[in-house]
Amino acid sequence: MTSEELKDFEAEVAVHIQVGHIKAPVHLSGGNEEQLIEIFKEVKPEDWVLSTWRSHYHALLKGIPREAVMAEILAGRSMMLHFPEHKFLTSSIVGGILPIACGLAATGEKVWCFVGDMAATTGIYHEAIKYANGFSLPVQFVVEDNELSTNTPTNAAWKKPAKTLAPIQSLQTWYQRYFYTRTYPHYGVSPNVPF
Repeated sequence: MTSEELKDFEAEVAVHIQVGHIKAPVHLSGGNEEQLIEIFKEVKPEDWVLSTWRSHYHALLKGIPREAVMAEILAGRSMMLHFPEHKFLTSSIVGGILPIACGLAATGEKVWCFVGDMAATTGIYHEAIKYANGFSLPVQFVVEDNELSTNTPTNAAWKKPAKTLAPIQSLQTWYQRYFYTRTYPHYGVSPNVPF
């Protein structure tokens, strides 16, 4: 899937939001297409991908058919996309997917676990990293760092710089805001986004 195909998908979802076809929360991606395309070059079909509530791009890049992802979004399940037949799960709970990632990896499955930078400052993230390292689990944690906890700057939420990387760098991939700027607001569509 190309960067333009990803952008077109989210633009279509945004139109569905604007015209009232979707009655449930939707969190759109944008601005991080190139970084994700690079990361997903390493993800194999047999690998698990676990994601957050902002998971449309992850699902598409995992190879889930566009029509299936769109159908789930239109049915109001944007924040809980689950396609176990494609080895793809999400959680809308901050950090909620991390123990599941460790559990799957403990069974020998290769896992890619995507979280935001706020989740990466929580205790469960650091516990997951330590557990994965201690048991040599086949899991890669990918931190999508846009310096925001929804709409609050992550550093402001903690009242000081929050980005403290765990010492086990081999288990982590970070890409940061200076590489991308968010296209859409935290939730829904800004009224001044042209279509």
